[in-house]
Amino acid sequence: MRQIFIAATALFFSISIFGQTKNNATANDSIRQISLKEVIVTSLRANERSAVAYSSVQKENIEQRNLGQDIPYLLALTPSFIATSDGGTGIGYTGFRIRGTDGNRINVTINGVPFNDAESHASYFVDMPDFASSLSSVQVQRGVGTSTNGAAAFGASINMQTEGSRPNPYAEIGSTIGSFNSNKNTLKAGTGLLKSGFTFDARLSNVTSDGYLDRASADLKSYYFAGGYYGNKTTLKFVTFGGHEKTYQAWYGVIADSLATNRTYNELGKYTDNNKNTKFYDNQVDDYTQTHYQLHWSQILNPNLNLNASAHYTKGSGYYEEYKEERKYKEYGLIPDTIAGEVQKKTDLVRRKWLDNDFYGITYALNYETKKLNATIGGALNRYDGDHFGKVIWVRNAQNLQPNQEYYRSNSLKDEASIYAKTTAEIIDKLFTTIDLQYRHINYSLNGVSDKYNSNTGKMDDITNVYKFDFFNPKVGLTYQLNKENHVYASYSIANREPNRSNYTDNSTAAQPKPERLYDTEIGYRFQSPRFTASANLYYMNYKDQLILTGKLSEIGEALTSNIPESYRAGIELVAGVKITNWLNWDGNITLSQNKILNFTEEGVDEYVNSIADENWIGSRDNVLGTTDIAYSPNVIANSLFNVKIKSFNIGLHSNYVGKQYIDNSSDNGRSIDAYFVNNLNVGYELKLNKVKAINFNLLVNNLLNTQYVTNGWTWYAPYVDGKRVNDLRFFPQASTNFLASVTLKF
Repeated sequence: MRQIFIAATALFFSISIFGQTKNNATANDSIRQISLKEVIVTSLRANERSAVAYSSVQKENIEQRNLGQDIPYLLALTPSFIATSDGGTGIGYTGFRIRGTDGNRINVTINGVPFNDAESHASYFVDMPDFASSLSSVQVQRGVGTSTNGAAAFGASINMQTEGSRPNPYAEIGSTIGSFNSNKNTLKAGTGLLKSGFTFDARLSNVTSDGYLDRASADLKSYYFAGGYYGNKTTLKFVTFGGHEKTYQAWYGVIADSLATNRTYNELGKYTDNNKNTKFYDNQVDDYTQTHYQLHWSQILNPNLNLNASAHYTKGSGYYEEYKEERKYKEYGLIPDTIAGEVQKKTDLVRRKWLDNDFYGITYALNYETKKLNATIGGALNRYDGDHFGKVIWVRNAQNLQPNQEYYRSNSLKDEASIYAKTTAEIIDKLFTTIDLQYRHINYSLNGVSDKYNSNTGKMDDITNVYKFDFFNPKVGLTYQLNKENHVYASYSIANREPNRSNYTDNSTAAQPKPERLYDTEIGYRFQSPRFTASANLYYMNYKDQLILTGKLSEIGEALTSNIPESYRAGIELVAGVKITNWLNWDGNITLSQNKILNFTEEGVDEYVNSIADENWIGSRDNVLGTTDIAYSPNVIANSLFNVKIKSFNIGLHSNYVGKQYIDNSSDNGRSIDAYFVNNLNVGYELKLNKVKAINFNLLVNNLLNTQYVTNGWTWYAPYVDGKRVNDLRFFPQASTNFLASVTLKF
């Protein structure tokens, strides 16, 4: 497949050499530009006839806030959305939740191609920095939403569409500087539509930052290239993008006791040298490269029928490196050293844990559209082939250490086939019904050993197994257009989702995870007029065996989950926008919700006397708690945006409120994140000159009122000592008042 993509790229470049930019389009060429839509799997997106709660973010809105922060921060104004940053600045590792659902259970696609990692289900936006500079739009669907490609949507789905072709040549140069030595540089250029029908676009970017937390640095590089042919009925487009990230690890956050005295303290990389001095390992980094290739074909078969098909390939490879103190030789297959005649049991070492994976497949959709009927048959065939392995690259007091000695290895192979059929029809005047049926088959095989040493067997845990799943996901909805301004809708959906890799490798064999199921009911109302828009959406998401965050992390910062038999999320999302004057707009949204676990028992809480030590352990207890709150699910999320636009000036004030969140599922106030209220200011100015199309100036001031707040946290350990609960917590504090300022020249 790689050879095909390389050949396609060479072909596009060779044709462009002989093409010339169009100065005066012929009538036929104009028709070609207008009649052919950009390559996009429209079947994945919702519209005004869909019984779905959704928000669309257009290119103009993305550009206003795209000063270097990651994509979750550019979507933070959408309803029920929470963004969080490990380093505290929104640059580097970031995460998000929608309706309290964590990011690895939210479906993400790019041009209809799955973006979620096939094993972890997570979306690592850090792997493609400044990707927002190549986006034309993003749609966020809340709830189950429409059928999509890739992992199941268990709280929301995010559909990203890259930039389309432009009729004329262009070039852009942009640079951002900001607090914590943050910097972003972007270079973009495109040929416009050539006489031959081809068009080419490219971008290069780099983003760097020291981070708010100590050593939470990020060094990020990325590229984007698209080459397309636009015929009267045929579009063929090759897209490739990728990035390399090197970030210092900050995924443990800050010890709770340090928040008051040393708010930026990052413990990762800490070690003691031979002279008993405390130091920090300078290469405690995550280093990963990911490259995407997509080839899209769109064919108009007749005025009502079109076919979209895509082939894709993603290559990912990298490692995270860490200094580990007092590790047992036998855990790493090392030969113990002998000092003064005594065989050593433990040593310090540096290890690298590697990922090397390939993800490839095809997606397709056949679309039929008339005035009263939209129908689609689509699906995907995908394969993920990934190697996990670890190497020891340095050992203190080593004997016969082989260079890059390997101490574990496993391979994962995941095949997925899915097909969906959906139709939206006007069954009677102004009443639209939607039926959406999807089938997914998954075959997931693990072969080898994990990175976890089992002291009972004296070996690394064997994870060899095969898991198979067959899911049927039906959806049905009704939308009624009361008049031009008013719509009401209702839908009922069922979604099923398989466990991810860590659900298997981080659970004992006696507690293997189950697949989870969601029954989603949504009822909504939309009003739209030139000066005022409003919507209300009621949702009830009833789960069976929901894999809920436990409040604990794996050693690489991944949130751990466990099956909960009965739980639900219920709430109302209110959205409004008003044009107060010709120069002042206000937009706002608020989510009020209840997120509950039924009949919850907190199991296996350790008990000690005097202090936490092995010899003081006296057993464990189960706490029967009944109905509790789901972790990381605040009851209130609200946004307000005042926007002033006077001629070439644009000023926006964004206010965000997030209610209290519990770190685990016990509803214990001692393990919670306080509510926070944060304000951000955005100022933009566009200057137009004769020799330059425009010069755009943007200033983003984050945390305008210097609020001390945290957006995320986790529980390291929470045992009982002498009958009292002890909470060893970590939090992710966000940066104090900080700024990003940019200048962009457009030619």
